[in-house]
Amino acid sequence: MNAPAPAEESRTVLTTPTPAASGPAASAPAAPAPTVPPSASAAPTPAAPTPAALTSPAPAPPVPAPAPVLVAVGHGSRDPRARAALARLLDRVRELRPGLDVRLAHIELNAPLLDDALAGLAAAGGRDAVLVPLLLAPGHHVTHDLPAALAATPALRARVADPLGAHPLLVEALADRLAEAGWTPGDPGATGVVLASAGSRDPRSGAVTRRIAALLGERLGGVPVLPAYASAAAPTVPDAVRALTARGRHRVAVASCFTAPGLFATRAAADAPWIASDPLGPHPALARLVLHRYDHARTTLPVRELAAV
Repeated sequence: MNAPAPAEESRTVLTTPTPAASGPAASAPAAPAPTVPPSASAAPTPAAPTPAALTSPAPAPPVPAPAPVLVAVGHGSRDPRARAALARLLDRVRELRPGLDVRLAHIELNAPLLDDALAGLAAAGGRDAVLVPLLLAPGHHVTHDLPAALAATPALRARVADPLGAHPLLVEALADRLAEAGWTPGDPGATGVVLASAGSRDPRSGAVTRRIAALLGERLGGVPVLPAYASAAAPTVPDAVRALTARGRHRVAVASCFTAPGLFATRAAADAPWIASDPLGPHPALARLVLHRYDHARTTLPVRELAAV
């Protein structure tokens, strides 16, 4: 029969020191421990921070300057619906940019007037402003009235943005308003649109309006769109309607290129032989365009300079 494995002896080898050997080898001195070179020693412990490092506060991050006040400048109207429509438009602007200081001012007829609004900002002190014209094209109000108002308030740091102009967001709003009024292309050879706007003697205003009309025609699939004016320029809305009718366009709509209701918008709608759209008012695309003009002016223009006029 095989003997069992010496388990206990195995454990003794692992846990007890080896006994010293007898004889001459026992008297030999032990070999000295090897010397560790300085380069192999552990890295030194970093020095403890000084009391100043423990007590000095971290530098505060710079506080960003407040954004300039957005002063939206409407023309003004005796129609009470005009001010209400612009107020709703600016409510949409505030929804898109929470925390931005957005104010309404008017060139004439409605309070607050632009001069008073700017004087109030200057009296408050320390705030920049960007004036955003709620007007469609360059004209006397944009090129003269707004710079004159700034000149009368020299203490205010301000910029003047471009008018709303020939921008895809404006065209989006115009097309949507036409659709709301019942626009359908129908027979493409029988439909046409008159783009009705206020009008100006400034030739740059006419060029912008013609560009808006061309963009709207493209948006509507190639339908002819003729610009027309309520004052100061030709053709009038009735003249433009007759011109389209003479070309075989018997379903003529009037697209109201006004930011708010008023006398001109009412007259243009009355001259529509088919349908007329409402003014642009608080359309979401118009609110985005107001912010686009504001952002462009505050990031690219020196203070107190007028954009693209």
